[in-house]
Amino acid sequence: MITIRLSAAASILSAVAAGALLVGCSASVSVGTSTTPKMSADKLATLVAEKLADTTGQPKPDITCPEDLAGKAGTTTRCKLTADDGSTLGVTVEVTSVDGDQINFDIEADDTASPAPASN
Repeated sequence: MITIRLSAAASILSAVAAGALLVGCSASVSVGTSTTPKMSADKLATLVAEKLADTTGQPKPDITCPEDLAGKAGTTTRCKLTADDGSTLGVTVEVTSVDGDQINFDIEADDTASPAPASN
């Protein structure tokens, strides 16, 4: 089951440009059996992009995550959303619970975007 929480229904890319932000959403994914389930950084980035697109009704944003997500409650990682104009927005992913091989987590975007690098 996926629960989504929004503070604004604006497009995520418009949100980056305008500073209006998505507060967060929740998701869960089954990652197979192991002692401590783990989700690859690539799979996490894809899932975060899909959840943000579903939440906003916009195309999937460009998301990158620097590390795998360990399936342990309280574990966090920081991903980055990059808009078409080059501006970026931090996205925090926090594991809320683990049920067997099912990792449940919240996704929350930062309040402020970083502007695109100045071009010369």
